[in-house]
Amino acid sequence: MEICLVVLLFIPYLFIKYLLTDHESKAEKDLIRFSEGVRLIEGSKFETAFHYFDEAVKANPKSAVAYALRGKCNLRDENYYSAIYDFSQALSFDNTLADCYLDKGKAHFALHEFEDAFREFDKAVWFFRNEKADALRLRGLSRLRMDQFAQSKRDLLRAVELGDEDSVQILSQFPFNIDLPYVIEAEQKGPNLTKD
Repeated sequence: MEICLVVLLFIPYLFIKYLLTDHESKAEKDLIRFSEGVRLIEGSKFETAFHYFDEAVKANPKSAVAYALRGKCNLRDENYYSAIYDFSQALSFDNTLADCYLDKGKAHFALHEFEDAFREFDKAVWFFRNEKADALRLRGLSRLRMDQFAQSKRDLLRAVELGDEDSVQILSQFPFNIDLPYVIEAEQKGPNLTKD
């Protein structure tokens, strides 16, 4: 009897606690807090945005969003190593920032670090649940650079299904105009057999 009474009192407590609890994540709160800097990025004022987020990182050294957005500015300014550092820091504080994986992959890709780029794009695809065309296209391009033609074609075809016109253009060019069974057979025999 006493147990039933405790359970009956506990249910309203849980309900009230749920209603009073803040359900925004730290990243969502930081986006609101740094909305001025976000507006600067959206307005393509990257130099001013960089200074804004540089100060934000100094004032909030554990803010994943501040690092991620400063990294976005570094990426835009082609400071790829600084961008990779910022994205790595951001992901160390919050490893669920899908855009961060995508941007970090772009920096690695620009440095011709295609395996590292692939890993980051692969994580982005996973976090976007296979529904973001950019992530799929970029993963496909990094696979292309690693001579994984069949997998690259699959990624690009999925991006086309999502409406990505850039993937249509890529698919219309070599090496995708060759017969896919030949590519799979060549991949099983060894690397670089499908070139030229």
